Amino acid sequence: MRVIDEDGKQLGVLSLEEALTVAREKELDLVEINPDSNPPIAKLTDWGKYNYQKIKQLKKNKKASKVAELKQIRLGLKIGEHDLQIKLDKTRKFIENKHKVKFMIMYKGREQAHKEIGFNLANKIIEDLGDKIVVDQAPALAGRQLSFVVRGVN
Repeated sequence: MRVIDEDGKQLGVLSLEEALTVAREKELDLVEINPDSNPPIAKLTDWGKYNYQKIKQLKKNKKASKVAELKQIRLGLKIGEHDLQIKLDKTRKFIENKHKVKFMIMYKGREQAHKEIGFNLANKIIEDLGDKIVVDQAPALAGRQLSFVVRGVN
């Protein structure tokens, strides 16, 4: 295996026994870095420090990669104009924060006989949000609710 010392200098290609002997002499651990290469690459390092650095890097990468959340906004068919504008303002804030927003328009009782009212409301919402959004999932009726998903334009 190819062995690299703690300073990053190559010690050359050594057998496993030779590499372990060098590691014991320097009071370090032999850590296999790349087992798939030919020959495998190992490094002389303090395992605790190596593991700490690796975990620290993983946490940093996880923190940097933000997953877009799916926010939900529920409303009824008889929502007032002012209430709708408040919901749309909230939606704009979610979109600015790079979240997807799922709208759920609920049907109650006899409202199910007038499904077109829900589709008209969905189209009105999409028009009001304007060209700042993209519709990821078109308005679709599922049981007693009409739902659709929007996200911000990148």
